[in-house]
Amino acid sequence: FNTISNIPGILFALIGLINALRQRFEKRFSVLHISNMILSIGSMLYHATLQRVQQQGDETPMVWEMLLYFYILYSPDWHYRSTMPTFLFFYGVGFAIAHALIRFEIGFKVHYIILCLLCIPRMYKYYIYTKDNYAKRLAKLYIATLFLGSICWLMDRVLCKEISRWYFNPQGHALWHVFMSFNSYFANTFLMFCRAEQRRWDPKIIHFFGVFPYVKIQKPKSQ
Repeated sequence: FNTISNIPGILFALIGLINALRQRFEKRFSVLHISNMILSIGSMLYHATLQRVQQQGDETPMVWEMLLYFYILYSPDWHYRSTMPTFLFFYGVGFAIAHALIRFEIGFKVHYIILCLLCIPRMYKYYIYTKDNYAKRLAKLYIATLFLGSICWLMDRVLCKEISRWYFNPQGHALWHVFMSFNSYFANTFLMFCRAEQRRWDPKIIHFFGVFPYVKIQKPKSQ
């Protein structure tokens, strides 16, 4: 279950990638969706083998993905355009090398949480400045799926021995993967909407079959 539960993450990232390419969003969003796919594939390989090398293939893309989120969130207001991507690139390479040589364990979790916390202020700023109710709903769904997924992960980790004796195993870690698949898609779609607003592309949140949200833009003819 922990292996196949990563499939939704690949499918959602593929949908986001197709939408980004079809409407010619900036390349950063195509790279973001591809990084989501790589992360899901790495997680599948790790949970299928439970080997340390595959664990690095799961954890290192997690850090790279957060660095990419950091870039997308903060780059619009960064005065020196080449400085941030250069720093983040070398930071990501340095982490990958260090992670291959040293097993961080708790250090990795603390490091990852810090990267997540650094992104929260800008996400909150985007939320309060966004007037579109459907876009705000995406941000709320992002928080809700993160909260539910975290509960599933914590229960599975803390109560693992007790749950293993139950007649029915709720597969908390697999549910964590599923919730985070939705979480990443909602985050990416919200960021695409906010960036389209910055570029004056008249973005709208459209629901495929009235359920599945995606961003539709209308670029000025000059672009």
